[in-house]
Amino acid sequence: MARPPAVTRDRFLGGWARPTSSQDLDPAVAASGSAAGPPVPSDGSERIAVFPGRSFASGTTHVEKRRRFPLRLLSFVGVVGLPLALAAFYYFSVAADQYVAEFRFALRSVEPVRNEASAIFQGSVASSPIGVDSYAIVQYLASRDIVDDLSKTIDLREMFSRPEADWLVRLQLPISIEELVRYWKSQVDAFFDATNGTIVVRARAFTPEDAFKLAQGVLASSERLVNDLSVRARRDTLRNSEKEVRRAERRMKTALVRLREFRDREGIIDPRKTADATQALAGRVRDELIRTDTELSTLKHYMRADAPSVRMLEARVQSLQAQRRSVESEVTDTEKSRSEVLSRAMGLYEHLESERTFAEKAYQHALESLDRSRMNADRQQVYIAGFVQPSLPEESLYPRRLRSFGVVFVLCFAVWGIGGIALKSVRDHL
Repeated sequence: MARPPAVTRDRFLGGWARPTSSQDLDPAVAASGSAAGPPVPSDGSERIAVFPGRSFASGTTHVEKRRRFPLRLLSFVGVVGLPLALAAFYYFSVAADQYVAEFRFALRSVEPVRNEASAIFQGSVASSPIGVDSYAIVQYLASRDIVDDLSKTIDLREMFSRPEADWLVRLQLPISIEELVRYWKSQVDAFFDATNGTIVVRARAFTPEDAFKLAQGVLASSERLVNDLSVRARRDTLRNSEKEVRRAERRMKTALVRLREFRDREGIIDPRKTADATQALAGRVRDELIRTDTELSTLKHYMRADAPSVRMLEARVQSLQAQRRSVESEVTDTEKSRSEVLSRAMGLYEHLESERTFAEKAYQHALESLDRSRMNADRQQVYIAGFVQPSLPEESLYPRRLRSFGVVFVLCFAVWGIGGIALKSVRDHL
């Protein structure tokens, strides 16, 4: 019986393997070709593959993994390792020390501050005039005005471009004033705490002496600004008080002129006193008329009507009646013209007199306000109360090397990890 060809284990295609060469085949089988049936092991027993589950796909996966590992390593070195090495070289070998001088102050007023109920419940003083001035100082410390003011006494360009500073943070000269202001904002930090009304200022420089000098200059400029604001407010208050006094004085003079014109036109100094005198005169005439009429009635009981005494009393009664009507008509007679009626003249006089009284009171109040404004102008209303003065720093606070290095590591590792996840997601979709 012919021996079947031997099968090999390295070219596995299924349950059986094809023969490696035609020499292992039986001549009869080789001549008949595939018509002889499936191959049979030569020793009479079937040979099976040692790894029946392996395929070409598993070998390709291992090759791809071996290829991906160098790419992943190269990406990690390029995205994480190289930036970390540069950051370590800069922060621990190149970065210059920066010193910080800190001071704190608050604005105070000689007058008690009246806080609104909402501000009290919120625990904030920002809505008060002191809070508004504090915010103004913070904005001033970040503006060009303070740079111009300090440039008169301190050479800021030279201070921020010293050789002690490294090339990355040093101020590169020549530079414009706008660039200097932007650099100034990175070196001086001012913060207003609205909860307790304090202002915190931190000044950074490359030497302790420069930081201390810069902090003193900032504090002096802040005091000058507060003094200017206080002086301006006092001058405005004094100017407004003087203007109010002049206006009240003109009003009072106008009232006095109108009152004098009324007296000249009516010929009456005080219509109220004239009316009182007229009423008193009318009362006396009325009393005299009553007494005379009583005497006349008494004489008519025992004397004739044509008696001289009776006729004289009758004439006296008529005269008193005419005088009474004349006196009463001077006060309330509606048939006379307006200038002749004392009641109407008295109404106009009372209106003019009330205007004069009100003008005098307003003028007196304006004078009192002017006196108070002058007293307040002699003293400073708002001033700086510094409770933490600038001091010479002994140890540099910036740059924070370990913290900065850690931040660089976290950012680079995050970028590398996110990029790897994104590439794997794209590869899986493709």
